[in-house]
Order: sequence, then C-alpha cells, then structure tokens
Amino acid sequence: QVQLGESGGGFVQAGGSLRLSCAASGRIFRINAMGWYRQAPGKERELVASITRDGSTSYADSAKGRFTISRDNLKKTVYLQMNSLKPEDTAVYYCNIDRVTTADLRTLEVWGQGTLVTVSS
Repeated sequence: QVQLGESGGGFVQAGGSLRLSCAASGRIFRINAMGWYRQAPGKERELVASITRDGSTSYADSAKGRFTISRDNLKKTVYLQMNSLKPEDTAVYYCNIDRVTTADLRTLEVWGQGTLVTVSS
C-alpha cells in the first residue's frame, strides 16, 4: 500500500507565502509524475502544477509566476512553494501521484488526504 502524507497548509494573508509538502511512503519501486490539485468550495478539482520524474514542470495559468513545484526523488517528496497568494487560491490542496509502481510491480494512482489553504483579503 502507498500513502501520501501532506503538510504545510494553513491560514495566510493575501500576498503571503506557504510551502506544501507531500511525502510518499510504502513499498515503492518507482514514482512517475507527481502533482498538486486543488478544490475550492463549490468548484471542481483542478490541476495546479505537475512535475515529471526527470523534473519537467507544468502549471495552470493561475499558478504561473507565483507557484513553484519541485520534488526530491530520494525522499519521495513533492513540494509546492506558493508566493503572492490571493484569496482565490483558497482551497483544499491535494497531492497526487499519477502512477506509482509498487515493490510487487502493481501500478497505482494515489491521492493525499488534502490540506486546507485559506488566504484572507
């Protein structure tokens, strides 16, 4: 079984910064792309940023220039540095592994439990 443990959410004023972390645990052989999604109240879940195993990144237009995704393959951890936060960034942020190969060679998609980010105006 593979689990994702998220941390770093919280309350911040507009213009502030937060750094989210997500660490994978379990009997893991290989992790492919990792990403961060978010879901605001009454809205669908949307992709914020993703990063491939070799470090190629992509961002939603709303995140470009403000958010930076990175990963540490040895620590099996993905990060999301969020700067210049806006009230519209308020949402539950979910970590995702697009495809993880377990030690017994199963492939899974895995989601974290979510961490709440609240940005006040």
